[in-house]
Amino acid sequence: MSLHALRGHEGARAALARAYARGVLPSALLFHGPRGVGKQRLALWLAQLLVCELPGEGPCGSCPACKMAASLEHPDVHWYFPLPRPKSVAGDRLVDALEEARLEELAAIREQPRRASHTDEVRGLYVGTVRSIRQKAYKRPVMAPGQVFIIGDADALVPQEASPEAANALLKVLEEPPGNCRFILTTSEAGHLPPTIPSRTVPLHLAPLSEPEVAAFLRDEAGAGAKEADWAAGLSQGSIGRALGFLPEGGEPGPLEKLRRQAFEIVAATDGPRASTGHVLALGFPPAGARTLVELFGFVEEWLRDLAAIASGARETVIHRDALAELDRLAAKGDLVPYRVATAFSQVERARELAVANVNPQLVVGSLVRELRHSLAQLPSAEVPA
Repeated sequence: MSLHALRGHEGARAALARAYARGVLPSALLFHGPRGVGKQRLALWLAQLLVCELPGEGPCGSCPACKMAASLEHPDVHWYFPLPRPKSVAGDRLVDALEEARLEELAAIREQPRRASHTDEVRGLYVGTVRSIRQKAYKRPVMAPGQVFIIGDADALVPQEASPEAANALLKVLEEPPGNCRFILTTSEAGHLPPTIPSRTVPLHLAPLSEPEVAAFLRDEAGAGAKEADWAAGLSQGSIGRALGFLPEGGEPGPLEKLRRQAFEIVAATDGPRASTGHVLALGFPPAGARTLVELFGFVEEWLRDLAAIASGARETVIHRDALAELDRLAAKGDLVPYRVATAFSQVERARELAVANVNPQLVVGSLVRELRHSLAQLPSAEVPA
């Protein structure tokens, strides 16, 4: 199965194709922008153009090289992305284990290229991954004029314990790519990259897609109904990857929809009838794996942002428009003012820092509810949106 068609970013595509045709395309690029807007898909499109036998304003799509690149089978196109760290493996064995895990993930993507990108696993780009990249970079290409390396979510080089080694190991090949090698890095957190990496790449910002573009993708590529596609596109913030996470799976809410509801429970618990409400909610979380809470806290911030929008009379800017009635009830009785909501964001950020530090999730959530309760003391209770 081939990758889904690339949506949007026509201006970026045209600029990249022109630069390649003129022979001025940089050897190391950094695509940055919001998560899920298609940065890695654009990188794969560019890789396909670079190996295409009949390139024009884009890859021809019909030559053998294009077809192999579209099915993730071209021997000179190498796509790397964060993976779970293999357990009880180190040294050269870690390099082999990470490469085996990458190939398994690529096989899964071939089977289901339109899946949501959400995962509860802690993933990273480890030194073993970078060693594998360096080993391949110094080999001769099999078919194309040069090899193409795509490193998705390159900011994952930083949060890991060996991140300085992983990031520094990339510097030499980025600064002086062997032969005709090209590197395309992507990131949703450019500020988390060490400055030595952006300084060796040429940046290209990708903006969010429009809601109609996202909705069209969900209808055409993911098989969503018109109403469902419009609903998920409204929550997507211009991100196809995020929109896919809201769509139901096997009759159950999508993984991001589950997180969204869970985040609302945290905000609504600030007005539970007793202070113990937050403790009861916290006990529903596992006692380990706190780093998986980071995405949940992003949704908590979105609900707080929407509360501030309601309190300031800016209803048209609300993200979770399907929950306006619940947001109105949360904001109405407590005489809520925007500055009180603003003070809560620092508490969510503190909870995020504790989660990254892998503190017990039950303690982190219980503490967050208690602190939000103090900041939003007059919030009324509300039902979780259906």
